[in-house]
Amino acid sequence: MTNKQYPINEALLKDDLYQAVNGEWLQHAVIPADKPTTGGFADLADNIEKTLMADFQAMLDGKDIPDDPYLQEFIKYYRKAANFDEREALGFAPAQKFLDRILDLKDLQDWQEALPELTMSGYPTPFPMSVDPDMKDTAHYALYAEAPHLILPDKTYYTDEKKDQADQLLAIYQNMVRKLFSLAGYSADFAEDHLQRALAFDAALAPHEKDSTERADYTKMYNKYTPAEFAQTSSAIDLVAYAQRLVGTTVDQVIVTEPNYYAALNQLVTPATFAQIQSWIVVKMLIAMAPYLTDEMRVTSSEYGRALSGSKEAKKPQKAAYYLATNQFDQVVGLYYGHKYFGPQAKADVHHMVEKMVAVYKQRLENNDWLSAATRKQAVVKLNTLGINVGYPDELDPLYTKFSVDESASLLDNDHEFTKIILKDHYGRLTKPVDRTRWGMPAHMVNAYYNPSFNIIVFPAAILQAPFYSLDQPASANYGGIGAVIAHEISHAFDNNGAKFDEYGNMNNWWTDADLKHFQELAEKMIKQFDGLTTPAGKVNGKLVVSENIADAGGLSCALQAAKEDGSADLRAFFINWARIWCMKSSLERQKLLLAIDVHSPHELRANIQVKNLDDFYQTFNVQPGDGMYLPASERVNIW
Repeated sequence: MTNKQYPINEALLKDDLYQAVNGEWLQHAVIPADKPTTGGFADLADNIEKTLMADFQAMLDGKDIPDDPYLQEFIKYYRKAANFDEREALGFAPAQKFLDRILDLKDLQDWQEALPELTMSGYPTPFPMSVDPDMKDTAHYALYAEAPHLILPDKTYYTDEKKDQADQLLAIYQNMVRKLFSLAGYSADFAEDHLQRALAFDAALAPHEKDSTERADYTKMYNKYTPAEFAQTSSAIDLVAYAQRLVGTTVDQVIVTEPNYYAALNQLVTPATFAQIQSWIVVKMLIAMAPYLTDEMRVTSSEYGRALSGSKEAKKPQKAAYYLATNQFDQVVGLYYGHKYFGPQAKADVHHMVEKMVAVYKQRLENNDWLSAATRKQAVVKLNTLGINVGYPDELDPLYTKFSVDESASLLDNDHEFTKIILKDHYGRLTKPVDRTRWGMPAHMVNAYYNPSFNIIVFPAAILQAPFYSLDQPASANYGGIGAVIAHEISHAFDNNGAKFDEYGNMNNWWTDADLKHFQELAEKMIKQFDGLTTPAGKVNGKLVVSENIADAGGLSCALQAAKEDGSADLRAFFINWARIWCMKSSLERQKLLLAIDVHSPHELRANIQVKNLDDFYQTFNVQPGDGMYLPASERVNIW
């Protein structure tokens, strides 16, 4: 079902653009039982799911034998994932040795000696580390020390304000863990002991971690520690020795993303808390391994996630196997999808469209009336250096050439071997040149992104279809769809985070003081425009969503200019398709979750609020004072 089946409510256009375009569809749309949402992006993803599941089923059945050796390995893995009879027969046995590895640890010293090996096998730690480009020197990689994920979605759930919601979620979580321990053959007392110790450790972490709003300002992740300074964060664990064993070389700096958390590490990780840490690892590993075991364990392990998202039921076994396998081989699957369903001609066409949007953005920057000449010049330099990736990568990531499925081993053992390959590659990057060709999304994912460290925008093939883009739509509709999405990603180079990075992707202030002050004042206006807006799930946190709102505003205004410069401009079609691409029906649970942790505004607000800032919207629909879509000129926010 798509919203194109239903007429636009002309009487509502002046009062609620989103409802005028999507209201009748929303009344009829039904959210699939195994998903939390339908419409917009989700419909495209559902169609790709059906297409690829059919293609890969033909390969599983031997009706279509792929020539690509990497796709052949994927099919082998998919076959293992879909062999439910084998998974049922093996039961919990494949996972037993992985839990025993933790349960057999005697004390903190025993754990410390095993830490590098455990980490390289995918076991969680209270001090997770990653290798990523140095935010101030993106030609080189750096080691980052981070904070672990909490059980509840965000630090704010551990406060009195959300106690009722937290208690409900934790009850579901505890019930799920108890059932998993029972299915694994452990006694109720054993399960309860480990569960309560894990919950106690999780609760101890929460006060020291950042919340989602704090994490949204990602330049504050950059806190450089010398090895001596980093070593002082823990007297119980030799963190520098551990880090050096992970990366296989001397570490001369560590970027700590959450200093407050590491300042508390000495009280969190001690001989006295080892039993809690051990149980925390056991519980996390039990949940992580369950999807690779029996179907009952898989379904049980999704109970908490479904409570968070509002999905009514678990995925059917075959669909779950599809997602498990495609997630493991995502870039292999993405290249297959890109080549078969997108192709080089479409790739070239859309690349040209991106270049056109970049040119429009450049023109807007050059004509900007509030930037000084010096800052404007640097902004144009950054835009001229912007990398453009469309459709799918030119070559497969070499990592996937190392994946070889052992058909005699269990699904979980195969996953374990792949995890070791992935982590060895990841930690081994530290001394290698930064690979700027690596895609962060596969081509079959309906999404797009800007990478500030590489100064590149990426548009996977999957998003490049109706309603975002189609030759059957008016050009203005395409500008209101994919044009606005393209310009949105360009705008991320100049949002409140991206603006702090230069043309090379280095965190570096290229603004004059006066320009930066004015930009921050405009960003504050955007925060205030959204802060406190009410939705069925609660109120919007303007600070959390400001960077995406700045990108939406810049993207929409830039796409509007491109549409107006087109010979067949139809601004009605432009604004209507802008509202249409945000059409979505979601569970209330998912809406509440996203309000707490997502840096994007609710979809109906993305559709309605941004158009109110544009004079052309008022002229196109004759919006007047007193209409629901009217916003006084003094309250309209225009940044780019």
